[in-house]
Amino acid sequence: MKILEKRNIKVGKHNIFNFFLIILIIFISFSKNNDAKSVELKILDKVSSKSSQLKIEINNEVKFKNLKIKVLKCENSKFDDNPEVTAYLQVIDTDSKNNDKVFVFNGWTFASSPSLKPFDHPVYDIWLISC
Repeated sequence: MKILEKRNIKVGKHNIFNFFLIILIIFISFSKNNDAKSVELKILDKVSSKSSQLKIEINNEVKFKNLKIKVLKCENSKFDDNPEVTAYLQVIDTDSKNNDKVFVFNGWTFASSPSLKPFDHPVYDIWLISC
């Protein structure tokens, strides 16, 4: 009887080890930082009809003509065949005399449907291209 109990204890120890190993692997796979390091934006100057492409690092502020653009977060959806690219942008117009309105744009934007929450500016259009 004692041999059987020792064998069951050994099997139990291996099962507990395997269980914790699987939990550790799952935790590591979910805790990986899949967020992007930079964002690619396309900016159209409506007056001159010229478009420019900018690459902005996350949490850095870039000055483009009279706009200050800051990207706080950018993500690609993980569970789609056609992944959605989303980014959180803050845009300030430095030429604006209206100090009551701090941001020209402050929110999430989507690469596949920029009209969902459009960037509304009289001179510039901004589109998210990729992370």
